[in-house]
Formats: sequence, C-alpha cells, structure tokens
Amino acid sequence: MEILLGNPLYHWSHLELQRYFGYQGHLCADTAEEVWNLCNEQLQNKWTVRSLIKASNVTLICTTDDPIDSLEWHQKIAADDTFDVQVKPAWRPEKATVIDRPTYNDYIAKLSSVSGIEIHDFATLKAALEKRMDYFTENGCSVSDHSLDYIFYVPASDEEIDAIIARKLNGEDIVGTDVIKYKTALMLFLARQYHRRNWTMQIHYGCKRDNNAYMFEKIGADTGFDCIDNHTPAAQTADFLNALSVTDEIPRTILYSLNPNDDAVIGTIIGCFQDTTAAGKLQHGSAWWFNDHKVGMTNQMTSLANLGCLGNFIGMLTDSRSFLSYTRHEYFRRIMCSLIGGWVENGEYPNDQKALEKIVKGICYNNAVRYFGFDLKTVD
Repeated sequence: MEILLGNPLYHWSHLELQRYFGYQGHLCADTAEEVWNLCNEQLQNKWTVRSLIKASNVTLICTTDDPIDSLEWHQKIAADDTFDVQVKPAWRPEKATVIDRPTYNDYIAKLSSVSGIEIHDFATLKAALEKRMDYFTENGCSVSDHSLDYIFYVPASDEEIDAIIARKLNGEDIVGTDVIKYKTALMLFLARQYHRRNWTMQIHYGCKRDNNAYMFEKIGADTGFDCIDNHTPAAQTADFLNALSVTDEIPRTILYSLNPNDDAVIGTIIGCFQDTTAAGKLQHGSAWWFNDHKVGMTNQMTSLANLGCLGNFIGMLTDSRSFLSYTRHEYFRRIMCSLIGGWVENGEYPNDQKALEKIVKGICYNNAVRYFGFDLKTVD
C-alpha cells in the first residue's frame, strides 16, 4: 500500500478508512495492525451492511440480475418497512447472448423452464425473454446492462438466426460470423423492447478477459486477469444505433468503453442520434474499471465537454462488490469539481455560483434521477 502513490486504490482505501472508521492516518506496514484492530472492532460493534448504506446517503441501488433470477430478495426488501433505500433489479441477459460458449444450451434449457416457453428457434427465444422482461418490470426494473466484446452489427434474417440456434441446440459449435449475426439480432430485439418499455440500455465493452490460461485453470474466470481490448469498431457501433434509429426505436442508451482511446469516438457517435425525448438521451458513460482513476475520469469528462454537453452527464457509477465503495462517488465528485474549478479559474467559464451549483448537483445526482425516471426527489 505505501508504494501505491498515484494509484486509485490508495485514494479509495484511505477515503474508506476516514469516512467509515474515522481513521486519519496512513495505511502502511507500521500502522497495519492498528488499522486491522480498529476496523475489526467497528465491523463487529458498529457497522452492518444496511448502516453502511444509510451512512453513505444512498437512496437507490440497482443490482444486476439474470433473466432466470427469481428476484425473491428484491421482493422481500421492497416489503420491508424498516429499510427505506430502494433496491431495484437491472436486467443482464449476458448468458443468452453467448451462443459461442459451451454453457449456452444448459442456460437456454433453464430459461425455457423458468419462462414456461420451450425455446427451439428465434421466435420462442424472444417470447421467453419478453415474458421475463414483463416479470422484471413488475418488480421495478427499468435498466439493462450488457457486457460485449464490442457493439456488433452484422444483420441477418430471422431464418438465418433460426438455423444458427438450431445448429447450436443440436450440439454444433457456432463460430465466426454466425456468432456476430446472432448477437446482432438479439441485441436489436432487446433494444427495441427496452424502447417499448421505457427502459435504459447500458452497454459496456472493450475488455479482453481471462488472459492468463494457467490462472484461469487454477482459480477460474473473472479473477483479475483481464485487460483493455483495442478492437472496438466504431462503424458497427454507429450502424447498430442507426438500425434502431430508422424506426425511431433507440432507447435511452449509455455506452462505456474500457478503452480510453474510444472517448472521442463515443462522443461523436452519440451526437448523431440525440433527440428531445431525454436530456442527453445517449450518454458517454463514466470512466470505469481500469479508467476510474483521476486521469481516466478527467479525460472522459473533458472529452464529453469538448464534444457534447457535460451538463447533461449522469455521473459516476460503481460496480464494486464492496459496501464501502460508495466513497468512490465522493472520489469522482472531487475530481469533477477540481476539473470544473480549474476551468473557472482559467476564465473558461464564469464564476457564477448559481449556474455552477446547478451543473454540479445535476452531474452528482439530479440528472440521473431524471434520466432513469426513478421515484426520487431531486436535490435543491
């Protein structure tokens, strides 16, 4: 820890120690035992998951949930009058998109069972997913999340997709262009459903996963051996959105690329498809994963300001599994205010406190409340 100067982990860790445990020192070899004892004592006697959430001033949490999930815990939390923070599901149908993986057939069998619709072609797959979307809507869902290598656009007829699905269900491997055709068709269908249901579509991409084969065999997927991928073809992203635009079916959409070189690409693509149905209907999502540090966040917001409208930005997210990670929103806000303050000091924006307050409160909270349509009050 003490040699991690410049690393966001250093900043996050000390923010967590200060905000939740009242520790004002520096974590290093000499203080490790002191910090260990302090935190363990408070975790046993002071903090619970719910108290951490409340102390962080959280008003709403979106989880990520598979279409086959029962959502029983969302229902229990919603019925619990002792906890007033909203916890809503977010739809993540990733396992239905990965037709090139050996797990696909088993997953489709589970989706068939849960939906009550036997899936044997594209029409029945869409019907099963629609039924589960209905169920998610009933349980408060209005947001989707997709993890893709990149945004695909290789269109195909429904008959071609039927044949691809049939071959996969018969045990054949699906490779090459057929994979891309399937994923294109499924993503177009889902995006149109989101538009019809007034859901927001999030797509994050640009990651090459599980690079270390030795460690993958030893401890499995998603264990820290992923990297940024630079194969994120802009033309297919634009063509995908254009295919939806032709019939006026682009949902509210947030695009996140793990490759910071895509910042300007995203900024120009989303500018092609904005309309008046939402402020910043297409969003350049916040810097994430390998980019949610001072330089990455600064670059993402600067690019958005250069090419679009920073004042409509819906701000930070964290996909951390840690209940202490809400401090990363403070980290983001400090970086944002430093950036904006620098522009004001340089005379690039007037020192208009009323206007600046509206912009900052918008990016920190109010824009997201309006954008997602959550049942929350904005901050005056």
